[in-house]
Amino acid sequence: MGRLEGKVALITGAGSGIGRAGAIRFAREGAKVIVAEISREGGERTVAMAREKGGEATFVETDVTDAASVERAIAAGVAQYGRLDILYNNAGGSTAHDGPVTKVSLDEFWRTIKVDLFGTFACCKFGIPELIKAGGGAVINTTSYVALAGIKGRDAYTAAKGGVLALTRSLAANYAKHHVRVNAIAPGAIQTERVKRFMNADPRLGEMVGKHMLGLGEPDDIANMAVFLASDEARIITGAIFPVDSGWSAT
Repeated sequence: MGRLEGKVALITGAGSGIGRAGAIRFAREGAKVIVAEISREGGERTVAMAREKGGEATFVETDVTDAASVERAIAAGVAQYGRLDILYNNAGGSTAHDGPVTKVSLDEFWRTIKVDLFGTFACCKFGIPELIKAGGGAVINTTSYVALAGIKGRDAYTAAKGGVLALTRSLAANYAKHHVRVNAIAPGAIQTERVKRFMNADPRLGEMVGKHMLGLGEPDDIANMAVFLASDEARIITGAIFPVDSGWSAT
């Protein structure tokens, strides 16, 4: 029996990278996975990959920056599987247009806030009531190592992920009485295709990469932590932030 047998999980941004690795791993561990993704091509490919591994998954087109889209996605997932036990807010990311506060554009700031912070907020707003109806469950948010110790040139992303960190602790305090656990993963630089392109385009990131004492992580490293937090093994863990950053935040 898998560690998530019988559970229903919704994972945002699951059409590539960390989200895809999480979706495939959750399905292999027995969860029914709702792949909530803005890209139909990416989302359907993740579903196919999960099914190839013997898991169960379905795609729901979702734009986390649009509250109505989030609400529809969660309703569709619950209609498909009857309940929701795990909400994994993975969607987000920075771009090369980020920068110091005096230089980054307001458009880029609001883009980042909408994807990373508002997207997490909206998913929790509509997802947590379904977890409560199911008798409790797990929320896994995605913050970042930059929220634990800032880096140069990413002020919009740092602000958004710092907000996710604070929101995680607030939600944990609010919903523990409903047996809803809320934790966050703070990944370091993970070797997704997007991050590889990002690093190749900006040689200044070399110093940051060098601080990962055990080398750069892979998407499966984040999936390992997500499965633990989603499982009953973490039944008394809430309000915690877990760096999975190869020791970066310790330096």
